Amino acid sequence: MAIPSDQQNDQHPNDGKEFGEGNYKAAQNYREAQEEFAADKDRVADKAREAADALDGAEADDLAKAEAAARDGHSA
Repeated sequence: MAIPSDQQNDQHPNDGKEFGEGNYKAAQNYREAQEEFAADKDRVADKAREAADALDGAEADDLAKAEAAARDGHSA
């Protein structure tokens, strides 16, 4: 059986193309950015303070509604 000319080399014919669900490069970039963020303890602490302040501030009602909607499996 002859091998088609486009498959004669060792390279997969679909190299460089995205298949399946999701975008693997985007997922990798996201994961790396999250790891970089988490490694910056001062930045994490700043964001934690911002979140705590938001829970006590003008956004409190909206945040509580969003939390309840998410808990119930709905969007806010």
